[in-house]
Amino acid sequence: MSDLREVLGIRHPILLGAFGGLSSVALTAAVSEAGGLGAYGLYGYDGSRIRSTAAALREATDKPFVLNIWLPTGDEVEPGPQHTVFAQALEPFYEAVGVEVPARPAQYLPALEEQLEAIWDAAPAALSVVYGVPSADLVAEAHDRGIRVIGTATTVAEAVALEEGGVDVVVACGAEAAGHRVSFLRPAEDSLVGTFALVPQVVDAVGVPVVAAGGVADRRGVAAALALGAAGVQVGTAFLATRESAATEAHRAAIRQAAADETVLTRAMSGRLARGARNRAVRAIEASGTIAPFPMQNWLTGKFRAAAGEQNLGELQSLWMGQAAGLSRLDAADEVFAELAAGL
Repeated sequence: MSDLREVLGIRHPILLGAFGGLSSVALTAAVSEAGGLGAYGLYGYDGSRIRSTAAALREATDKPFVLNIWLPTGDEVEPGPQHTVFAQALEPFYEAVGVEVPARPAQYLPALEEQLEAIWDAAPAALSVVYGVPSADLVAEAHDRGIRVIGTATTVAEAVALEEGGVDVVVACGAEAAGHRVSFLRPAEDSLVGTFALVPQVVDAVGVPVVAAGGVADRRGVAAALALGAAGVQVGTAFLATRESAATEAHRAAIRQAAADETVLTRAMSGRLARGARNRAVRAIEASGTIAPFPMQNWLTGKFRAAAGEQNLGELQSLWMGQAAGLSRLDAADEVFAELAAGL
């Protein structure tokens, strides 16, 4: 198996999780400058925004970083007449933050091709993908440009499929992890394998470096992941709680106050299964029984979530966090990185 550090051009095998909607240039650069691999999530970004973000990252650091995209799964809905019905179901939340019920857009997400064109121009050290196996053409184009490809698996079968698809690194994402469950071979509800069970089986099944994700928040988690055979770790929540992240004060406070049994898996905010806090918005949407399919639900709730974030209203935001959230006690990214590195 290749050394993860050599594959990615980094000093320490510590990767930042990519946060869709919560990534920041400051946090990405901080992790890269510390010797790890900073990451920036590009969910919903069009080509112009990707290029400007990459330019900002280049100004902030000359070290390697990874850009992350969501692969289309084929079941994404397009804007249609049903948009109005689902939008009206969320009207109390729009009223709570003082925004109008959003009209139907031309599209919910930019085309993958538009995103990739901008990513090729940006030339990051690596491109990470979730929700599937990248196409042979995508992998070939990335490799021709000297860009490594990282795939994310929630089961052993997914890891094998990713290796067969030509990725350079597999992230084994345990069910403890924050945010979306990026399963793609079976429903997310049927792919909830814990990190301790998943990582060693993935390590045994593939020949590329395996990165452990889910439940890693301090030096103990790093040491455990390496003992399981992982070549490195990917950490999200502990970095999300730092002042460099784009999380609001309410979100950071919620992470630190969360008990291990207080996070939930829910489709309420996006239409896809994700782990976070069961706040007022999640409880109310789940109780209503009205959840639009992805990406409509994500787009619709995004309109009040953004306003809630500006107003620091945690009960109306997506408070993504993993089951180890309560271990996130440090305020600065360099402090978190040093704590993690102590477990290497």
